[in-house]
Amino acid sequence: MNQTMTTDAIRVMNRDEALAEAFRCLMCWDAPCTRACPTTIDVPGFIKQIAYDDLIGSARTILDANILGASCARVCPTEVLCSGACVLNDLHERPIDIGRLQAYATLDVVFGGTELFEPTPVTGGSVGIIGAGPAGLACAAELTRLGHRVTVYDASDEPGGLNTHGVATYKMDRATSLAEVEFIESLGVEIRPSTAVGTDITVDELIATHDAVFVGVGLDGVPPLGLVGEDLPGVQDALEFIDEVRRGNADLTGERVAVIGGGNTAIDAVTQAAMVGAERVYLVYRRGRNEMRAYPHDIERALTHGVEFVHWSAPKRFEGYGSVSSLVCERTEYQGGKDGSLRLVTIEGTEFSLPVTRVMRATGQAKHVGFLNQLPGVETDPGGRVIVDGGFRTTNPKMWAGGDCVNGGKEVVNAVAHGRDAARDIDRELRSGAAGK
Repeated sequence: MNQTMTTDAIRVMNRDEALAEAFRCLMCWDAPCTRACPTTIDVPGFIKQIAYDDLIGSARTILDANILGASCARVCPTEVLCSGACVLNDLHERPIDIGRLQAYATLDVVFGGTELFEPTPVTGGSVGIIGAGPAGLACAAELTRLGHRVTVYDASDEPGGLNTHGVATYKMDRATSLAEVEFIESLGVEIRPSTAVGTDITVDELIATHDAVFVGVGLDGVPPLGLVGEDLPGVQDALEFIDEVRRGNADLTGERVAVIGGGNTAIDAVTQAAMVGAERVYLVYRRGRNEMRAYPHDIERALTHGVEFVHWSAPKRFEGYGSVSSLVCERTEYQGGKDGSLRLVTIEGTEFSLPVTRVMRATGQAKHVGFLNQLPGVETDPGGRVIVDGGFRTTNPKMWAGGDCVNGGKEVVNAVAHGRDAARDIDRELRSGAAGK
């Protein structure tokens, strides 16, 4: 067995390490770890199979529930999901390292070409999927395993969505994501990259070609803040920077970097900037640390890499000649209103500048409103999220949706759960002949 991948961002356990960790598991009958997983992987079950050296069975247990189990083993915040729910935490002991066990169990199957699933009788149903991110890939894989013919249309030249383009390399690199995409294709899924729905193929053509359509377009880029100087070279979307790193095109040696935001993308960007040579890295956030949306373990990682946190500060403008050279900010605070509510305000006369050579926006991704408006009969809520029912069916009876375009932006594992469950609902509809009626 190939115990390591030279491209992998984590060190996969060897057999002895995996067995030792597996035998620590208490095999809880009520499995809080499983309940904490959005895809409800039978965690004690797959760990017991590792303990008995049944890696094929362990991989099947994982991938039956979560076909992207290999990437989720690397990018999931296991510290707050499955491992965070481990009962060993209550006993003041180290929780089971579920993520690395999951990576170990799926290594040969996903990256080594080991056959896992039996072919399924073909139903004759045809499904088109918009977007080859985690939701779209999970939906495609599940439908293919259920016997339907699936075609995935993706605007990018390389499929995988954020797994390929937007996850910090220290969590999972691009090669690992693309290898998992190849595994999905090996199940019989057809992926058409560089094919933008609405441009290279019309929405009407897609609907006419397939019996059902799943929308998994995720979110758009980080929109501009609307501040003076934002068009200066050196000011960019943080996700664009992360993609540069993943493609091997980023070297920040000697640069001074500021990232605006307090969520997971902001933390990934500052940590990644520090890891590719930035001389100084600031994280600028308008509130305090306790209000940051980023996970505590990721915040701690950023601090260990020397990132400087500039709390209670809001960007006001960008300055520079030819390229950005400073980020001007104002201090912020909460003030009470007459109704007793608190509102965040900037404090007059508190301007200060951070000398920078690059500034990244990580203030939240926009919705694909323009594209979603092209989908006939598909309604969105006031926040721009696609409205779906319990089976992820949209207000167009021939179209389903899932992932970030529905939940507004959550974890990869949430998108996988959406795609899988939508596929099962599509399967029921196609078998009953009700799709599109």
